[in-house]
Amino acid sequence: MSLGLYKDSQFAQMFGTSAIKRSIPAASYALFALRDSMTIFASFNLPPVVAPMLSEGVEKAVGRASLAQIMAPAAVQILTTPLHLWGLDLYNRPRASLGERVSLVGKNWAGSTAARMGRIVPAFGFGGVVNSKVRRRLMERLEE
Repeated sequence: MSLGLYKDSQFAQMFGTSAIKRSIPAASYALFALRDSMTIFASFNLPPVVAPMLSEGVEKAVGRASLAQIMAPAAVQILTTPLHLWGLDLYNRPRASLGERVSLVGKNWAGSTAARMGRIVPAFGFGGVVNSKVRRRLMERLEE
């Protein structure tokens, strides 16, 4: 996760609105860490909890475990995208008021959430499904 936080800080500085590079606020790092922690939790801990709650009809189509693995990381982006946007805004507009921050996050939330879902589903969704299946097959071979 620390490399991800470093990457975020570099992107904030490279693509930020200020011509002057300044240090990333500690609050931005905290928001990025919370965002990443929530995404990791949803990607690895939630699918086994959510899968049994899904309809049995899903089992016939794609499998409850697979659907939960794809849905959980995507769904958590609804909650984590505002953290991401707020962290970036703290860097880009250090003097913005609370109302200005809320307005900016609200304005950019839907598009940013869709983009983040599109980015996370291949890695943690489909990647998680493939990883689970490969791991299960390898464990079965070891047990033989």
